[in-house]
Amino acid sequence: MIPGQRGGIVFKLVVLLALLAILALVYLLRHPLLRAAGEFWVVDEAPQTADAILLLSDDNFDADRAARAAELYHNGWAPRIVASGRMLRRYAGLAELMQHDLVERGVPAEAVVRFSQRADNTREEAEALRPLVVERGWRRILVVTSNYHTRRARYIFGRVFPPEVEARVVAARDSGYDPKRWWESRLGKKLLLREMLGFCWAMWELRHAETSPARTPAHVPAPAHP
Repeated sequence: MIPGQRGGIVFKLVVLLALLAILALVYLLRHPLLRAAGEFWVVDEAPQTADAILLLSDDNFDADRAARAAELYHNGWAPRIVASGRMLRRYAGLAELMQHDLVERGVPAEAVVRFSQRADNTREEAEALRPLVVERGWRRILVVTSNYHTRRARYIFGRVFPPEVEARVVAARDSGYDPKRWWESRLGKKLLLREMLGFCWAMWELRHAETSPARTPAHVPAPAHP
């Protein structure tokens, strides 16, 4: 074997050993890395006194979002909660169920603003809520959504809402997503994958948001006041 060939084999062997060492290190650190990946998507901003709490649609079976919104209301952070719910039929939607969840948790019915909309995603929901916030003259709002959804929600509301409106995103625990052990359940993996794809899609949709005014879907009905 000539010296050049021997040197090439040694180099390949060193590269292979380095690669195996990296893979072994990743395997040993897999749980901390997976936890870091799960926690990255959770944004939980400290609440402050606000004009309203925006409770986003599509709560889970246990109504964890509603529970967090009710807790904020009872702690005096805002005098009202906007129950933003998708329409399921022409005569009914999730807003009614969300109001029921809030009232069941001690929030007075008159403190709940039912807001029916037909948004297909978070961006459309934010665009539907923007006119309500602007017309009411609200300057500070708290956005309540599931923990895994908070980073995407903050990104979207920060670009859709006017700059004079300060929106803080408050995380609600979710029984289907534990950021420290999300990989142990099928639902946890599904939720994380959906958020990753949803965030990428939101970035694409809002790539010109800084220079273009937010659009309001024409098919969104007017809010139903209690």
